[in-house]
Amino acid sequence: MPRISEIEDDGGDPILKPIFDKQRELFGGVLNPAKVMAHCPPILRAAQQLGLAIDQSGQLPKSLPPLIYLRVASINGCPF
Repeated sequence: MPRISEIEDDGGDPILKPIFDKQRELFGGVLNPAKVMAHCPPILRAAQQLGLAIDQSGQLPKSLPPLIYLRVASINGCPF
């Protein structure tokens, strides 16, 4: 049982709705980290903006982030 409940529905929240809709479009569902951070929508939005800024910074080769994500998921024992 998770220690923090996951929020499955955006409830019409103006911050959560576009984030949840986009994740459903891209991944077929809302990712678990977003469901947990949805308890505080401004933090979820900020976390997504940080990830986007890192991706767009040009500091990492475009092919590297997916490999990093896969390695971190593997280290954490998460199926990816």
